[in-house]
Amino acid sequence: MEDALVLARAQFGLNIGFHILFPSLTIALAWYLVGFRILYQRTRDPAWLATYKLWLKIFALTFAMGVVTGVTMSFQFGTNWPRYMTTVGAIAGPLLSFEVLTAFFLEATFLGIMLFGMNRVPDWLHITSALVVACGTIVSAFWILALNSWMQTPAGHVFADGQWIAADWMAVIFNPSFPYRLAHMLIASGLTASFVVAGLSAWRLLRAPFDTSAATTLRAGITIAAVLVPVQMFVGDQHGLNTLKHQPAKIAAMEALWHTERGAPLVLFAIPDEEKRRNDYSIELPYGASLILTHDARGELKGIDAFALDRPAVAPLFFSFRAMVGLGVLMLVVSWFGLWAMRRGRAAPRWLLWTFAAFTFSGWGATLAGWITTEMGRQPWLVTGVLRTKDAVGEISGAELGASLTGYILTYATLFIAYMIVLTHLAGQGAAPDDPSAAAAAIPLARAAE
Repeated sequence: MEDALVLARAQFGLNIGFHILFPSLTIALAWYLVGFRILYQRTRDPAWLATYKLWLKIFALTFAMGVVTGVTMSFQFGTNWPRYMTTVGAIAGPLLSFEVLTAFFLEATFLGIMLFGMNRVPDWLHITSALVVACGTIVSAFWILALNSWMQTPAGHVFADGQWIAADWMAVIFNPSFPYRLAHMLIASGLTASFVVAGLSAWRLLRAPFDTSAATTLRAGITIAAVLVPVQMFVGDQHGLNTLKHQPAKIAAMEALWHTERGAPLVLFAIPDEEKRRNDYSIELPYGASLILTHDARGELKGIDAFALDRPAVAPLFFSFRAMVGLGVLMLVVSWFGLWAMRRGRAAPRWLLWTFAAFTFSGWGATLAGWITTEMGRQPWLVTGVLRTKDAVGEISGAELGASLTGYILTYATLFIAYMIVLTHLAGQGAAPDDPSAAAAAIPLARAAE
């Protein structure tokens, strides 16, 4: 049973970790597409049309990857965690269904118009389609994060007829941590997309230094990232205060705080020793943790010793949280320095282009680190205070789970390699303008359709 639990968690962790890469990019990338499409409509500059078409291909590819990995993940609720659905399915099921009914069908339908309707529908409808798809990505995030947040900080539920049901749907959806998680994730997507746009544009400029379209999208990505990083730091601080209030055990593990104390130091680096309950090779900032988390240098923070067995493992949270924060600081430095270096229309030097290219997927790294912190920080609960993880796993052998986990690893590795090859190939080609005569002919046709 213990082997099945570990393997079931590993398999679901692999699936959700791989899946989250793609929505974290498409949520904000859809809004970039809206901007590119409107700019083309206003200027009729073929370069903006080419830019729009290039990033539409990248969006469609990424959206498809998200759909495929999302579908397989949903099946695991039944195969790996059947008691999850029998216990809280009356809440989880509707929230997942709302996401499909209000977001997925909307995105899929209007994405078709975006892809194939450029010269077949009026311009206003094509632009509206891009806007609807962008809104659909946010609606999708809304429902998924409502469920995930409810699992973290459940509210509005009652026990009846052997299962937990919703007594107040507004309380279920708008549970205590939901607004913070939604804001944190949407901004994370904005940063992920911005660095992908900037990084792939830099990759193109390394091959074609005079590509003005790539230079424009590079500047756009870096500018938006420079604005969003400080906002994310503020939202993250508020999210941390909320987590301290509702999930203090998670905070204790993130900070490797073994004992309750006032004026707790901020542990910058250490190697947590769970057996001896201490931090080896610790580098600390006196009073730092209390000051950040309680806004009082002498504020009291509960330690691991206050939570007995109802606490997560310390080391994974300690390191994943610092990886997320560290990447965030590096993203701030790179975006602000890049914006300064390219001030007044200056071209980015080659070494800076390599830096931007190296940070292309930094948003993915920060997002994965954040999700590890969030999901492992909830343990040993699947739904905090309602359902333990070990009580939700199904009657499935470790051998079966091991075989399916191996299959997932091989399949996802192949998919990811193929995705990266196509992505870098598209970026390397750049936004090639359409044939001028064809573009000119398309304008009167589109206007006549109106």
